[in-house]
Amino acid sequence: MSDAQTAPAAPRRAMQDLRHGAGLAWSAGALVIAALVLAPVIAVAVMALNPTDNIWPHLISTTLPRYFSNTVMLAAGTGALAAATGAGAAWLVTMFQFPGRRALEWLLLLPLAVPAYIGAYAMADFLDYSGPVQTWLRAVMGWESARDYWFPDIRSLEAAVTVLAASLYPYVYLLARAAWLEQSASAYEAARALGTGGWGLFRRVGLPLARPAIVAGAAIAMMEAVADYGVVSYFGVQTLNTGIFTTWLEGQNAGGAAQIALVILALVAALMLMERAGRRSARYHQSARHPRPVTRTRLRGWQGWLATLACVLPFAVGFVLPVAVIGQYALAYPQGWFGPGLGRALIHTLTLGGGAAVVTVLAAMFMVYGVRLTGLRLPRLMLPVTTIGYAAPGAVLAVGILFPLAALDHRLADLVLRVTGHDPGLVLTGTGFAIVVAYVVRFFALGQGALDAAFTRVPPSLPMAAQSLGRDAGGVLRDLYVPLMKGSVASALLLVFVDCSKELPATLLLRPFNYETLATRVHEKASLEDLGNAAPAALLVMGVGLVAVALLARTNLGRPGRG
Repeated sequence: MSDAQTAPAAPRRAMQDLRHGAGLAWSAGALVIAALVLAPVIAVAVMALNPTDNIWPHLISTTLPRYFSNTVMLAAGTGALAAATGAGAAWLVTMFQFPGRRALEWLLLLPLAVPAYIGAYAMADFLDYSGPVQTWLRAVMGWESARDYWFPDIRSLEAAVTVLAASLYPYVYLLARAAWLEQSASAYEAARALGTGGWGLFRRVGLPLARPAIVAGAAIAMMEAVADYGVVSYFGVQTLNTGIFTTWLEGQNAGGAAQIALVILALVAALMLMERAGRRSARYHQSARHPRPVTRTRLRGWQGWLATLACVLPFAVGFVLPVAVIGQYALAYPQGWFGPGLGRALIHTLTLGGGAAVVTVLAAMFMVYGVRLTGLRLPRLMLPVTTIGYAAPGAVLAVGILFPLAALDHRLADLVLRVTGHDPGLVLTGTGFAIVVAYVVRFFALGQGALDAAFTRVPPSLPMAAQSLGRDAGGVLRDLYVPLMKGSVASALLLVFVDCSKELPATLLLRPFNYETLATRVHEKASLEDLGNAAPAALLVMGVGLVAVALLARTNLGRPGRG
């Protein structure tokens, strides 16, 4: 065999040595990380199945049916409304040309920057009895009191569905828009040639092509609705999530809270299967090598303005209304910017979110690299399982984190006291450590997904070449992968940090006494109807969210020729 034939085998053998040597240690580390991420979910199941005080019979006969039915109606209503809104907006901006279409294509993403609980505070303030809408109606119509007219109940399940859908429809919008943009114009032209147009074109061609994407987006919106606490607690809707808070904090029953959490996990698992099924069937085959993009139909006159209104409405409800109401309070009560505790809440948000983002991305990088390095079956199977933390509500993770961590914390404190004679107090649960753990588990899927995609984009020949030049596994990661993936690493850090800054239920349950973040400060002030002092923290949270939405829009809407 010639030298030319044997040369390429050298880096291949070097890479195999790397995989079967040091790579095993990386794979073992990946398994440890996966186990730590899954530990809170496992702890919830263990606590629920082996409670110290079994209240299943009491829950089933009293509150659980109401919690469950409200949660199912909330999730179903949010999913249906988000699907209709997101898919409708995506179809309009993809298939038609109308006034303001190019700007609305971007603006329709902005509600993602507004946490749903802030949207709830704004809507309630705007539409409540003392709000500007009902005040104007009474002035114009001459009504004296609420007995003189009927107005929808703002603090209701229907209002919660509306707020959540207005905040979450961009998930459906993004996926449906991408599905329709990937299709060749030939499918639509053939349908038009057969006499199909207008509503028929959407129903017979567009909807079947994008149905998997719409289902996947709706499932994400439904999981977020199940995980919500801020909106439902403010509107007085009793769901499984609020049941955890009531059973745990008011009933002092950790086992009962874990049992409710287990019901939530079962519901979330069903929604995850629905989302996975939608993605598995999301296959879009083209008949041409370079499919022609869709030619948008120009809508003229009232039809064009009607399409503009249809796209403006969800953007207005999901973004303009919350920003306008909260901004008005921030201007009317400037002293709120200097209120006691805002600076500390900002520092806590930055340190907790920043620390969690760094830990999450480093752990995700280690795990993904370890799995890819060896290709062993068990670590590879564990990789997608770790994404369950993102689907699990923060309140569920808090149940699975606090009690095991508190038991460990007490044992460590007793050990230090016996050895040194000094009581260190509760180091793990008495600080922000437990919150960081919850953030890492909750948003590990974001870091993992971003870095897995980044590793895939690196050609396999490059790590082979690096190994042949004497780099070990750590050297290949440090000197090759990290420099090539720095953009993806930065994006993952930003996305995790933004979601940490908005997380409410886990932070409420795990924070030490008198410990605030921006999210908890907004919730507490708004719950006391003190929107003047809640406004500055709310604007800061939305400002952070806008950075992530800008990154998302640049990634998904910034393709040449797609505008």
